[in-house]
Amino acid sequence: MQLEENLIRKIISGDIRAFKDLVHQHERLVTYMISRIVSDQEDIKDISQEVFLKVYKSINKFNYDSKLSTWIATIAYRTAINYAKKDLSKNFINDIEIPIDYETPEQILSIKNEAKFIQEQISRLPLSYRTVVTLYHLNEFSYQEIGEITGFPEGTIKNYLFRARKLLKERLEHYYRVRK
Repeated sequence: MQLEENLIRKIISGDIRAFKDLVHQHERLVTYMISRIVSDQEDIKDISQEVFLKVYKSINKFNYDSKLSTWIATIAYRTAINYAKKDLSKNFINDIEIPIDYETPEQILSIKNEAKFIQEQISRLPLSYRTVVTLYHLNEFSYQEIGEITGFPEGTIKNYLFRARKLLKERLEHYYRVRK
């Protein structure tokens, strides 16, 4: 926390190098948050720049109620959601990377097909479900952090997780029944 406070003080005092350090520390998180909602790489880059502009302009309003990364993730999430609302006609796709440690081409193909199917099913979840599942399972944020990022109450987060898991489970069970 002390390091964050020092970094923020430097940024507020106009230290550009400190801001570059902040961007470097959090650019993967911001890109990842945005890519959960927006699929176009150019749009992701543009939104990321917009997020860091917002961070820079409002860093003096950061009140240390949460971690800096949670605050930045919140800005990224809300900026991406606002973008998504502006252009609902776009197809928003989630990418999940699943490491493959199999030896035969058949095993590799099978895992790739399953990973693609899971990606498709997650991308078809309602945006709220998809967001909560991604933040909880892939980013490993707590319920409290997800609430800070999305503005959802904890009960809503738990409900969305339950419903999303149930939908995914049903779709996966159907997928495996059909394949056999």
